[in-house]
Amino acid sequence: MTHNTDRNLSLFERARAVIPGGVNSPVRAFKAVGGTPRFIERAQGAYMWDANGQRYIDYIGSWGPMILGHGHPAVLEAVQKAAVDGLSFGAPTEREVELAEAILELVPSMDMVRLVSSGTEAGMSAIRLARGATGRSKILKFEGCYHGHADALLVKAGSGLATFGNATSAGVPPEVVQHTLVLEYNNVVQLEEAFALHGKDIACLMMEPIAGNMNFVRASVEFTRRCRELCTQYGALLVYDEVMTGFRVALGGAQSLYAAQIPGFAPDITVMGKVIGGGMPLAAFGGRRDIMEQLAPMGAVYQAGTLSGNPVATACGLATLREIRRPGFYEALGSRTRSLASGLQAAAAEASVPLCADSEGGMFGFFLLPELPQNYAEVMRTDGQRFNRLFHGLLDRGVYIAPALYEAGFVSAAHQSEDIAATLAAAREVFQSL
Repeated sequence: MTHNTDRNLSLFERARAVIPGGVNSPVRAFKAVGGTPRFIERAQGAYMWDANGQRYIDYIGSWGPMILGHGHPAVLEAVQKAAVDGLSFGAPTEREVELAEAILELVPSMDMVRLVSSGTEAGMSAIRLARGATGRSKILKFEGCYHGHADALLVKAGSGLATFGNATSAGVPPEVVQHTLVLEYNNVVQLEEAFALHGKDIACLMMEPIAGNMNFVRASVEFTRRCRELCTQYGALLVYDEVMTGFRVALGGAQSLYAAQIPGFAPDITVMGKVIGGGMPLAAFGGRRDIMEQLAPMGAVYQAGTLSGNPVATACGLATLREIRRPGFYEALGSRTRSLASGLQAAAAEASVPLCADSEGGMFGFFLLPELPQNYAEVMRTDGQRFNRLFHGLLDRGVYIAPALYEAGFVSAAHQSEDIAATLAAAREVFQSL
């Protein structure tokens, strides 16, 4: 069991008195792994320091946005200058246009983009837009994929293809999810049957190209191809959720990786977040011009936000995008991440611990399983108790991975070979104890 230090524990006790569960996002509470959450006081580069001054090598990176590491000088300079000019105006700024142009230049499937403040807001708005553009009500998603906490998306699989999903959260009425169909990820047969049954009523298919909330599970090329083909055949829109993968796995996002393998592949709508904000609250959704022009004030689909296109957040995002466009950035990031993933696999094998790992760009995942899972049911076979011991063993040795079995990890440009080596040395010690 992890060693609970006084200041982290006292802060957690204070927090629980005034914040539900003591946290403002559930996974931070360490409920899945046990023990006391670390209250972070500061971060720099690849490291974070908790309330007791303990340093950790950070593989959470604010759950993905910190692709440059913490406190990058160019990003800090841009944010500080923007803050002096004004925190929020409730009126348009040139920087919003610049960020939109930068995103569209890098993601050619989008002709127009709307900036918002969170991935949940972007996903919710994308579904509303898809329904408005098609005049249909039903949406299709996959079990284990997370698209934010909008009511219609907090759904688990129903009992069969003819039935729709069941809400996974209290407070979501059955009638709100009655139009949400949930299928098994990477199951082409189910996908084809679902479209045969409901295709004419489906407004959109929403998918993560690499599912990061069941750790790290790739969509197969054939599965992705059929998603695109069936949406085209039945007139549904393909909504690509790249909140996590956008600018994290490649400069053109995950869709650029699949486009390289599937001729003509492109989603109709893309949802983005995390990296485009550089660590500040910012997200976006965009797509073909004819779809995006359905949005108010041009069209009848309403969406608005007081802080959308916030001038400080857009400055942070623009500075981040400028840095990741430098030649060789993704080659170096991908190489560093692969060395971590392959190193973890080798260290586990030395200790006869079953472990498989995968990575793309600066995103990685591993499972305490002999083979990489392809869907949520296979992910659920992972040994949860053994993972908890691994998590705390690494934490005690100054390595901070996600405090939950089903979350992907992130490497930043600030991680150096020495950080990877230190992480693998710690992992070897822990694997021996497993």
